[in-house]
Amino acid sequence: MRIRVAKLITVIVVVLNLFVLYYIWSLFSENNYAQSIQQNKPLASTPSPLTLKYIENSLTVIIRKFESFENDITKTVASVLSILPNASVLIVSDILPYPPLGISKRVKNVKIVSVQFHLGHTNEERNPLYHIRTKYVLFIPDSTRILSENSLYGMVFELKRQPHNILAAPVSSTKTVNCLNINLNIREWFIQYDLAVSELCDAVRGRHAILIESETLKKLPEALMLPFPDALYIQAAAKDIKVQLLQNIFFSNGSPLFKSHHAQWKLQQLERTRQQEMFQKMGLKKVVRETGTVEWYGCNKDVPRCFGTVVNDMPQYLWEGKWTPPCCLAGLRQTARHVFAHLDKAGVRYWLEGGSLLGAMRAADILPWDYDVDIGMFRKDIDRCPWLVRARTQPVVDDDGFVWEKAAEGDFFRVQFSRVNHLHVDIFPFYQHNGTMTKDTWFPAHKQDREFPEHFLHPMATIDFIGQKVPAPNNIRDFLEFKFGKGVIENPQYPDPHQMKYSTGEGALIQTSN
Repeated sequence: MRIRVAKLITVIVVVLNLFVLYYIWSLFSENNYAQSIQQNKPLASTPSPLTLKYIENSLTVIIRKFESFENDITKTVASVLSILPNASVLIVSDILPYPPLGISKRVKNVKIVSVQFHLGHTNEERNPLYHIRTKYVLFIPDSTRILSENSLYGMVFELKRQPHNILAAPVSSTKTVNCLNINLNIREWFIQYDLAVSELCDAVRGRHAILIESETLKKLPEALMLPFPDALYIQAAAKDIKVQLLQNIFFSNGSPLFKSHHAQWKLQQLERTRQQEMFQKMGLKKVVRETGTVEWYGCNKDVPRCFGTVVNDMPQYLWEGKWTPPCCLAGLRQTARHVFAHLDKAGVRYWLEGGSLLGAMRAADILPWDYDVDIGMFRKDIDRCPWLVRARTQPVVDDDGFVWEKAAEGDFFRVQFSRVNHLHVDIFPFYQHNGTMTKDTWFPAHKQDREFPEHFLHPMATIDFIGQKVPAPNNIRDFLEFKFGKGVIENPQYPDPHQMKYSTGEGALIQTSN
């Protein structure tokens, strides 16, 4: 009996030792595997949890970044198929490439997908996402070569560790690839790029490949928008999806492209056009590059303002959850400074009114959702300003292209940014009557549009506004609370709080009342 017990204990000890040895072996195998794929080195003889068959069944390769007029698509596809002969490969283009790319129709796992509208085609045919049946998607730019399957093993292995991120691997180990952070403010139509201090960031600049889970890709509104991958990264940043730059995994460059000056010029023109179309489509008007360069993609003097006629004092952009476009604010500031300069030169007594004075009190600027600038003036001073005198009878354009006119809505003046851009400053002539400042045109829907005691203008004060000192009523807080109500400075509201309530916080959704 004792011998049987001893044998049983021996067997148990042996089995436990085997389990321990297996665990240690597995641990070392995984570490060796991870080190091998990260360094693009051939794998040791240790069995790999990722097989080539697994990669082929899990990966769709997409070539989105290429040009029809000059490309290396045929050799790029051949490079992919040399490593992954059975993988699905998609070549995605806005229009059917011409000249034809020379991809044999006999290769069934390679498809050209044109997103262009075509009568007779189904929506699925022109939707690249419909053709993705795999867990992962690998984007490679044109003229890329896959060095070995180890690059793919490494990226897939890493993405399993951080499945909700995007992975980027450089194409060429010698050229610079930069990791960028994105500050995206949708409500203010603004995006800013900055160089990142780590390899976990929001975007990558330079030639690189991208690995992403197909489920993550499908969460983006238009993931394959051109220019690619710039548009992809902005959409990802809006959903707080991060990019991990892998510096120890890289792909190789293929045949050199765009060597002629004409080809380079053509490519630059296309990229410039695509950038403009992308930012306009995304509703981003102001772009600050990592170099500090500022680019504008909104309105200016030569084109209409970014919004149409304002109904019930509520501009369309408020209903879209946005504030005044930054290009429009810039145009309003420019118009206001121009008006102030002419009124000062003419000796006209004027002051900030309404929402403009409220904006000055809060932040020395225009209210971030306002669409005009309001000032009051003494009616008896109209004759001091030649532009106001001339505007009484007909609109007049001054030497700087600003339009002075009598407003169609009543007895006041309006100065517009230009003939085509109707961003404007409204000038309301007030006159004294029994110790009260009054005027002849009123807007009943504006509760702040009311008479006020004359003593607020004797004497007048000044206030900081759009970078300069501007005349204002004395006792500004009392004046604003007389017009708007108590606590108006500390409690922001949109023009019609019954229709829409003010929301705080970056990118906060506008709350509408029932």
